[in-house]
Amino acid sequence: MASHLSTHGSSLADLPKSNVFTSKLPPDPAFETPESSHKAPRETLGPRMVKGALFTYVRPEPTEGSELLGVSSKAMEDLGLKTGEEETAQFQALVAGNEIWWNEDKGGHLPMGPMLRRGSWAGQLGDGRAISLFECTNPHSSTRYELQLKGAGKTPYSRFADGKAVLRSSIREYIVSEALNALGIPTTRALSLTLLPKSKVLRERLEPGAIVARFAQSWLRIGTFDLLRARGDRELIRKLATYVAEDVFGGWENLPAIISVREGQSAPETNNPRRQVPRDEVQEHQEVEENRFARLYREITRRNAKTVAAWQAYGFMNGVLNTDNTSIYGLSLDYGPFAFMDNFDPQYTPNHDDAMLRYSYKNQPSIIWWNLVRLGESFGELLGAGKKVDDESFIKDGVTEEMEPELIKRAETIIDRTGEEFKAVFLNEYKRLMSQRLGLKTQRDSDFQNLFSEMLDTLEALELDFNHFFRRLSGLSISKLETEEQRIEAAAIFFHAEGFGGIGYTDASAKGRIAKWLNSWRARVLEDWGDQDDERQKAMKAVNPNFIPRGWILDEVIERVERKGDREILGRVMQMSLNPFNDEWGLLKEEEERFCGDVPKYKRAMMSDTLTPSLGGAVTGNVANLAA
Repeated sequence: MASHLSTHGSSLADLPKSNVFTSKLPPDPAFETPESSHKAPRETLGPRMVKGALFTYVRPEPTEGSELLGVSSKAMEDLGLKTGEEETAQFQALVAGNEIWWNEDKGGHLPMGPMLRRGSWAGQLGDGRAISLFECTNPHSSTRYELQLKGAGKTPYSRFADGKAVLRSSIREYIVSEALNALGIPTTRALSLTLLPKSKVLRERLEPGAIVARFAQSWLRIGTFDLLRARGDRELIRKLATYVAEDVFGGWENLPAIISVREGQSAPETNNPRRQVPRDEVQEHQEVEENRFARLYREITRRNAKTVAAWQAYGFMNGVLNTDNTSIYGLSLDYGPFAFMDNFDPQYTPNHDDAMLRYSYKNQPSIIWWNLVRLGESFGELLGAGKKVDDESFIKDGVTEEMEPELIKRAETIIDRTGEEFKAVFLNEYKRLMSQRLGLKTQRDSDFQNLFSEMLDTLEALELDFNHFFRRLSGLSISKLETEEQRIEAAAIFFHAEGFGGIGYTDASAKGRIAKWLNSWRARVLEDWGDQDDERQKAMKAVNPNFIPRGWILDEVIERVERKGDREILGRVMQMSLNPFNDEWGLLKEEEERFCGDVPKYKRAMMSDTLTPSLGGAVTGNVANLAA
């Protein structure tokens, strides 16, 4: 299928397009049609308050001398575009914001131009840097995406900002979006990166501007509902929630099945979210009514639980996990101060402004759940209404004084119960991913403590690199770990070039601690694989990346592209990001080895001033935080 898509994909013009979002949700009343917006002076599309709407028809600011710096081949394939389409003038004009499309479709003219912007809770939505172009559907996968430009100029939602994006942050988002996707982590995607050399953007200094063309199944966030709740717009909350269920998730029937659980009882966990729990698994009396909006809430929760589990398993940190950066679809999105873990430290955050470590690695699961509780509050009326959610009187008048106590109790029960489901789904997915990374085909209850927690505590104590540990473990032969002497000798491969870190360890005691863990790991691998060690190594290398775009690498790419005019480095790093599990890429061997090797000591994120003493047991700490 991949080969077919890349060879026989569509042209940009022929790619099936739609406008489901704009046809089903209310536009800015100042510009109710794309025609009215496109004919208006550009300055009238700037910052102002917009109420009673979910988007505004706008157009990007024109650019001059734009240069297409890069295109993701995997993004082209997943959108359903044919190879070579990126070389056309039409493609390059579109992703630079210089072409507005009007497309004939089934006898009618649909507005396919840059037209909408949605964002975060900040008194009003977003900083106004994203303008959606159109929805398009891959004809082979039938997946519908919303394509947008980030950095295309002011919109009504720009607040006090300029609506522009700088090259520096654009390079980071362009690469990491595709890198996370290649690792199997749900994420928004990046199609292309365009330099705007004549657009100078003032941040800490004057910097060159850029536009990232990016796409996702949905750009809706929890923050979108936050705003509507703050404004008391109950009608629009219901309309948007219905749109999410019917048009983002493909219908109410695709949501998790009802789980009837009496109040105060935890919901049984199942690996199949669509499975109807048998009646004999729950108690019959005092059941909590779970309507379709509760099922929608659970679907959003389950998706985010799996995504944050993947972040924890691969050592990725978003850096700013407010409700605006928490996706309804469960995607990683809006990459600001993100980072991949270097030396393992559960306290680490890449956000220099996060002095309280709110968004640190160990807190990511609990902060995502905190955000989901905010969504539960936005859905509260719909959750608490139970079977009355479709009563005409309730739709029209809302919560009466008489029904309020019962409604609040029901909503709180559903949110609490969904919290238990979040923890169960998170732990199941985390265990699954960590088992894969450690080369295990089965799971044992003892693995969590004996392998996962002990491994992370060892990495933290010795200040060892998180992702390098898994990749180097992948290449170890079980036959060469039979004796204590062999295990001690093998332990050294996990050290940095200058050795290990930490306090209170000698070379012998550090190797001895790793050797002890290797003995436990070896026993579990033999249980699962027997003498099929070559197959085990192959399976591990397929899930443990040889390359990830760490902060120091991205800094070098930015420096070489922006200051030295080096365009080729961007393409090479993107190719490595799209194929992270390769042993080699056939590019520049010395550069590949350097980018996959030891992180320079002075560039390791672990050297940040945000470090504080460990509380011990990083995984256990994450689970405990979820109960807060």
